[in-house]
Amino acid sequence: MKFMFVLSAQRLKQVLIILTALLMAAGIAYAERDAITVISDSSKAPQAIYKVDTNEKKIALTFDISWGETRAVPILDILKEKKVNKATFFLSSPWSQRHPEIVKRIVDDGFEIGSHGHKHDYYSKYTDEEIRAQIGRAHTILTELTGKKPKLIRMPNGDFDKRVLRIADEMGYTVIQWDTDSKDWINPGVDTIVNNVLSKAHPGDIVLLHASDSCKQTHLALPQIIDKLRADGYEFVTVSELIAGSQVQSQEVK
Repeated sequence: MKFMFVLSAQRLKQVLIILTALLMAAGIAYAERDAITVISDSSKAPQAIYKVDTNEKKIALTFDISWGETRAVPILDILKEKKVNKATFFLSSPWSQRHPEIVKRIVDDGFEIGSHGHKHDYYSKYTDEEIRAQIGRAHTILTELTGKKPKLIRMPNGDFDKRVLRIADEMGYTVIQWDTDSKDWINPGVDTIVNNVLSKAHPGDIVLLHASDSCKQTHLALPQIIDKLRADGYEFVTVSELIAGSQVQSQEVK
């Protein structure tokens, strides 16, 4: 009996060790499950694209247009003269309705068109229904004018929150921001605009420029920007080409 008692005690000890190990494993698995869930949910959440992680010297020039009629054509003329065949224009739909001939020129020149929304306002202050209405109205107008459904959108004022990102994604849009701001919108001087771009430009960069009438120096700075970037070995591409098949860089929206 004594021998049997010792054997049973040893077996009981083994069982307890096994049970303890199983409980620890279950606890770790549970904790890791929560971590995996958080990571998975975060990775699936729509995010705005600022740049692309690449070693290739590819860069996307982007132009926002929301009003005016005197700046867009000179910029298009410069792009044509400099043989820059790829760039992305983000157009507000009211401006596009007022200037269908310029929209046609952008399309005919082969440039990519993205949406810049309808009202030039801060969409993060809108209700979900208002956000959908603004994006949807711009989508309808731009599709009718260009014959193609835009897939990219830059929110007016660069303003968005998680709701705006989610709604844009549900409507088939990718929100595009920028990593290099030319700051041409404050008219700081031609040399400053050129330096703002060249000092920060990098492979996979998305550059913010404007073709609205309020930006009076962009067309003067653009030739230097193009020449110097090209001399440095950069290839000009559309935003869609830049992000296709590449690792995009985004920023968390709180």
